[in-house]
Amino acid sequence: MTTKALFREDAYLTRCEARVLSVSDRGIELDQTVFYPAGGGQPGDSGLLQAASGASLRIVDTRKGDSPETIVHVPEPGQALPAPGDRVTVALDWDRRYAHMRIHTCLHVLSCVVVAPVTGGNIAADKGRLDFDIDMSLLDAGRIEQGVNDLIARAVETETVWITDAELDAHPELVKTMSVAPPRGQGRVRLLRIRDIDLQPCGGTHVRNIGEIGPIKVLRIRSEGKRNKRVEIGFA
Repeated sequence: MTTKALFREDAYLTRCEARVLSVSDRGIELDQTVFYPAGGGQPGDSGLLQAASGASLRIVDTRKGDSPETIVHVPEPGQALPAPGDRVTVALDWDRRYAHMRIHTCLHVLSCVVVAPVTGGNIAADKGRLDFDIDMSLLDAGRIEQGVNDLIARAVETETVWITDAELDAHPELVKTMSVAPPRGQGRVRLLRIRDIDLQPCGGTHVRNIGEIGPIKVLRIRSEGKRNKRVEIGFA
């Protein structure tokens, strides 16, 4: 059984109709969903599953299933669960997801201002961070903040492009992250392109135009070890 990941084709979908495939201790699998499962530093989505009767089931997290083709919706404990075969409406907590999209895309822009290997990263609804293998003396908060905001102000469209595994192997320079491997397994790899700014593999959700990010500020810069210098950003 597989889950059709509707967010891969349109990250702005906020709801869909779905059929329950299975229910287990891990959560609920559906035949399709708009919920993004946690991965690549981006949190799993939350929201509601609404039954035809009108009853709502709160989903507090979304995770990858036992295979790359399945997605598990984690319900809040103590709620009545649907049965396999039931039809539900999947309703996304859009404000939270959209904040993740803005922060995630901003981290791509940040990686073009701080040009160094990325050793880690994390996304939240109000802030995000990247860790770099770089000398601390090369990180200036004012310069980074200005550089990121200057790029955001260009309001460039983003787009999803695909290349084969072999094409990615031939161009290893596309991979900036040392800690997260590009999403593989289907013979092709999904990339996010910000024209004339960035191109790198990414399986997450992003805004259509980087102007949607809005102005950001550097919250702090600190050392997390010899090869990890952390730059944390948030909305201004």
